[in-house]
Amino acid sequence: MKPYALIISMSLVLGGCAAVGPDYTPPSMAVPETWTKRPDLPETTHTAEDLSQWWVTLHDSRLTDLISRSLQKNPGVREAIARIREARARSGIAESRLFPQVNASANLQHSRNSSNAGLAREGDLYMAGLDAGWELDIFGGTRRAIEAAQANLEASHENLRNVYVTLASEVALNYINLRTQQNRLGIAEQNLAVQQETLNLVKSRFDAGLVTELDVNQAVYNLKNTQAQIFLLKNGITQAQHSIAILLGLPPAALQAELEASAPVPVASLEIAIGVPADVLRNRPDVRRAERQLAAQTAQIGVATADLYPKFTLTGSIGLEAFKLDKLFQYDSRTFGIGPGVKWNVFDAGSIRRNIEVQTALQEQALAQYETAVLNALREVEDALSAFAEEYQRLNALREGEQAAQRAVDIATAQYKAGIVDFQAVLETQRSLLALQDQATQSEANVTTNLVRLYKALGGGWQTGVKNDTGT
Repeated sequence: MKPYALIISMSLVLGGCAAVGPDYTPPSMAVPETWTKRPDLPETTHTAEDLSQWWVTLHDSRLTDLISRSLQKNPGVREAIARIREARARSGIAESRLFPQVNASANLQHSRNSSNAGLAREGDLYMAGLDAGWELDIFGGTRRAIEAAQANLEASHENLRNVYVTLASEVALNYINLRTQQNRLGIAEQNLAVQQETLNLVKSRFDAGLVTELDVNQAVYNLKNTQAQIFLLKNGITQAQHSIAILLGLPPAALQAELEASAPVPVASLEIAIGVPADVLRNRPDVRRAERQLAAQTAQIGVATADLYPKFTLTGSIGLEAFKLDKLFQYDSRTFGIGPGVKWNVFDAGSIRRNIEVQTALQEQALAQYETAVLNALREVEDALSAFAEEYQRLNALREGEQAAQRAVDIATAQYKAGIVDFQAVLETQRSLLALQDQATQSEANVTTNLVRLYKALGGGWQTGVKNDTGT
């Protein structure tokens, strides 16, 4: 047994050597030290920890509840959790290849020897035993496979976190859209009531012979145009309710009663915690997922390279054989065998080296995908910052214009009643007021929407602490 002990000892020593293929080094990519300065944004008093549940800063309990429910019930979350379990199982499969494989077997064979080939005999042969095989990971192919499987497992965790980030923002965006449509509907209905009063006034003046039928028709089509807009807004409200329900893993109409009552659009805080560009690389799950996928693919080069080298195995068996069942477990029925083996693919017409080239090319693609993920993350933050700042300034201008339009409506209506101006002045001022009110409502929603997109771009929301069965 000494030669076999020597072989095993040498194999264990060689197995501790460096694995073939490139060792993974995290990519280094230059990023700006700061974001583009936004002088119109105030200094923040929030911290990066506020990103973990950024929706709480909007102070809307209904939104907070909807996001919490979606993170628990959305089918995409369950799918991502299942992918983690799959990746963990695959990692376990890869690790199992480091250990011997043992099989137990038992057989009964009834046979007869040829009379023309020797002593004729017919009878039974009883066999039972254990067979073991162990492929020694001398060149590290198995270790590289384990490295790849572990990196894929970590990438699947990042995928789940990315689902959290995306899902929270999608619920918030649809909720803001719902509240925006409801508020726009309220404004349209208020203007409809004013336009109905105006139509009644015009009709009374027409009946008194003070105005022509043209004024009546203008008042009618102004009112009907607003009515038509109301139908569109009601349809938008229904679709927004359906979208939120689907995100919560519910049938489309499941939340109609819960979300039927109108409520204000969540107000965005101007104090935002944006950190520095390097934080995005640490916080964005999609960037971290791309980095882990790059690590996994780098390890696959080593797996392919290991096929260039011989594979050493140790095989052994121990068992019992007897022609009679009552003698199977006697000492003289024992059998055993042990020995090393080697297998080396000497000629394959370049297949192994082509596979190494394939894995190397895939690694280069993974690196490019990581760099693209980083650049897209930086762009999304810059875009969201710009949109947030500019929309806030636009909202201020619209609010001032809305106040002026309201004064113009009041003046035009009074002058029309006094016969100083014609009905066209009233019509134009009412149209302008409705348009400005509608734009201001949408702009107010856009400010919050852009803030949500900024939080998503910063990677906020993945540290939600949602309980699941992933083992994390």
